Amino acid sequence: MTDTSIQFIPTADIVDIYDDFEDDVQSCDTQFRNFGGRTEFCGEIVTISCFQDNGLVKKTLNSPGEGKVLVVDGHGSLHTALMGDMIAEAGVENGWAGVIINGPIRDSAEVAKMDFGCKALGTNPRKSAKEGAGKTDIVIRLGGIDFIPGHYVYADSDGIIVTPEPVVKREEA
Repeated sequence: MTDTSIQFIPTADIVDIYDDFEDDVQSCDTQFRNFGGRTEFCGEIVTISCFQDNGLVKKTLNSPGEGKVLVVDGHGSLHTALMGDMIAEAGVENGWAGVIINGPIRDSAEVAKMDFGCKALGTNPRKSAKEGAGKTDIVIRLGGIDFIPGHYVYADSDGIIVTPEPVVKREEA
């Protein structure tokens, strides 16, 4: 069962908390842009790898999200958008915390109005294929780190952090 009440902790604080446990915290080198109305988000990782086809993205965000974050490896292609406002709205309605897309989105002005986290490489108004080609629930390597299904991701304006377990903020001594 997924814990939908994971507490958001700023990524810089996570790095400080786990300073002595460097192997437990991975920081993504890729500089994703914020597009969602929620600029700070976190949750359990779910993954998709696809190329210029958003069929699996649509299917996944139309299923119960329970506070999870969908990480999509679009292989860095900027040729077609992998999510637009209708798919993002489905994510909101189904309880997803947000998405991280290694590729572009479209309808960015509408996505920015939603209570939904969205990081992507950029925008492109061109639609993608809808065949559902790709793979789900696989390890995705982006920005020098591994996004592993079942691990946890924290995203904010400072970057993206991945941890094997939810982060618990330690009290100052």
